[in-house]
Amino acid sequence: MLLLAIDTSGRQGSIALARGGPGEACELIEASSLMGGTFSAHLIPQIADLLKNHGFTPSDIGGFVVVAGPGSFTGLRVGLAAIKALAEVLEKPIAGVSLLEALAISTNLLGRVTTVIDAWRGDVYLGEYELSDTGTQVIVEHLVTREACFASVGNTTIVTPDQEIAEAARSKGLHFIQVEHGPIAAIAQSGWKKIVSGQTVSAEALEASYFQRSDAELFAKSGS
Repeated sequence: MLLLAIDTSGRQGSIALARGGPGEACELIEASSLMGGTFSAHLIPQIADLLKNHGFTPSDIGGFVVVAGPGSFTGLRVGLAAIKALAEVLEKPIAGVSLLEALAISTNLLGRVTTVIDAWRGDVYLGEYELSDTGTQVIVEHLVTREACFASVGNTTIVTPDQEIAEAARSKGLHFIQVEHGPIAAIAQSGWKKIVSGQTVSAEALEASYFQRSDAELFAKSGS
């Protein structure tokens, strides 16, 4: 199946064509970068160019993969709007992917992994996963303060695309791996696994994931 994968969650974005199958195998055909701040103007033209470069038309696309969060409010809305429109017209399945989970998968590690992305204003997006040969178990995904994040990671490996977070982890003697921000191959792979397992969403139901603080932090802030 021909897949179109899109990530517009950060300052820079990317799109890719991939071939899904047989089974859960997913081969990247070509990836292209998107310049931050111009997603709305360049996304559709670059999709058209990418398809044309390989002799495909939109009707050849069998499924869509899109990063649903966390990330830039405006960027996510642009990417999701494009996928909603294309999927509705072509009547093809959509797999919404967590950027945190894709970053964890991109390491090819096994065991407990904690992904951390800068959310600005002293906060981070944090995701904890148990990675195995049979799949990924999501432990938690939420928004926490940077200090609370480092206090809770324990002996897990921290995965981050952000230089400041990597440096903070190093200063605290924590084990970390710094990765690229938009691992489009892992995004496509994660989405293909969801399509194969039937974890798809309709164009109408597709929504961005804007993570909230954990209940413990909310109670602490309210003094309850």
